Amino acid sequence: MTFSSGLTSGYSAILLPQLKEPDSVIPWDESTASFIRPDVWDSAILLPQLKEPDSVIPWDESTASWIAAMAALPMAPGCLLSGWMMEKFGRRNSHYIVCAPLLIGWILIACANNLLLMLIGRFLTGLCVGLLGPLGPVYIGETSEPKFRGIFLAAVSLAIAVGILVAHLIGTFISWQWTAVICCLFPILSVILLSTVPESPTWLICRGEVEKGVKSYYWLRGYSEEAKAELQAVIDKRKQTDSEPVPTWREKIVNLKSPELLKPLAIMIIFFITCQFSGVNAVAFYSIEIVEKAVGKGMDHYVAMLAIDVLRTVMSVVACVICKQYGRRPLCFISGIWTALSMIGLALFLYFTEGKPTDMSWLPLSCLMIYICAISIGLVPLPWMMCGEVFPTKVRGLGSGISSATTFLAFFVVVKTAPGMMSNLGEVFTFLFYGIVAFIGTVILYFILPETKGKSLQEIEDKFRGIKSNKV
Repeated sequence: MTFSSGLTSGYSAILLPQLKEPDSVIPWDESTASFIRPDVWDSAILLPQLKEPDSVIPWDESTASWIAAMAALPMAPGCLLSGWMMEKFGRRNSHYIVCAPLLIGWILIACANNLLLMLIGRFLTGLCVGLLGPLGPVYIGETSEPKFRGIFLAAVSLAIAVGILVAHLIGTFISWQWTAVICCLFPILSVILLSTVPESPTWLICRGEVEKGVKSYYWLRGYSEEAKAELQAVIDKRKQTDSEPVPTWREKIVNLKSPELLKPLAIMIIFFITCQFSGVNAVAFYSIEIVEKAVGKGMDHYVAMLAIDVLRTVMSVVACVICKQYGRRPLCFISGIWTALSMIGLALFLYFTEGKPTDMSWLPLSCLMIYICAISIGLVPLPWMMCGEVFPTKVRGLGSGISSATTFLAFFVVVKTAPGMMSNLGEVFTFLFYGIVAFIGTVILYFILPETKGKSLQEIEDKFRGIKSNKV
């Protein structure tokens, strides 16, 4: 399912170029384009196809803007809705529910012969990206063994990177309509795969379905002594909750102010904002222009975009491997510092070479590659990983939903402000700003980010509650 989020994120690069074609059935103008650009990875493919002469959607900039915004705007509300949905219906069942609007959205896009159908399809697929944001990390966090949890959570970012790469790769060779048809297959495949796995045992036990929860837990984790001890801790926690009086609405509101929710929520919001305002999506959008500045005009944009996608995907694989070997804190600091240095280095290069010939084209390319590598092993995957770890069971859906909504709001703000910053303040200031934010955010996280590697979810929850454990 997370792979489908990558497909949605990568699709606008396929759609927009084709909509710009003279005979497109959807009119195109800058307003339309700006609403497509929030899927910042993909505009290089989508824009050309929309501009093609035989495009079924008339192209203008206004059309592009609307198409993009329809995917980006529902993402944050989708995260908040996801928090309620996963607590109400369960983690696996919520994945089932998301498959329906995701499939409908892709069908509408594939069949779109006017702007309205395209906008509805983009809205539905964007909403599903928001719904899936907290779902995957929470399910993985509750079902995986502590020593493997980092790998599985890092695989969320890998799946998104692969989805973007696949969308770009397919869209390079076929039309946006047939690309959407192919994307329809993945929600169907997801339903089939979901039928082979059980519901989250933690959710089942918290709902009072202890027998089903135990069965699900042993199916997922086996019968090791460590697994049995962790299961018993979850059951004991449930019994303790049962012995307590049912809280009133006033008490529930007061509980939302508890440190075990507010502390991890504040940490995750800072983490997500640091990632987004380090310019990960804006730099991805302008990466081709950066390469052009280094090697000159005339390069194949599709090849450059696919090369960047491959590098991002490879580093996501590396992140999965090293997350098992190293803790969250070291990866965060290494990633943050190198992200900041590469952005500041790129800004300085552009400042000192502006309007001047240079034979140091390798320098901005190196800065760009270091940036992609650095941010892909830490600042991008780690917030999503820890989103499924740091929140207590009873408010895990709410906490992960709010923090995920924050990143999509920040994502939208960064992408929408990037063009204005580039044109009004210049590329030097823009990249310098992203580098400084990465540095400041990393320094703040150094003092507040907990280490969760190798710890059970109960141990992490106890730490935020101030309960000492000999393992924490």
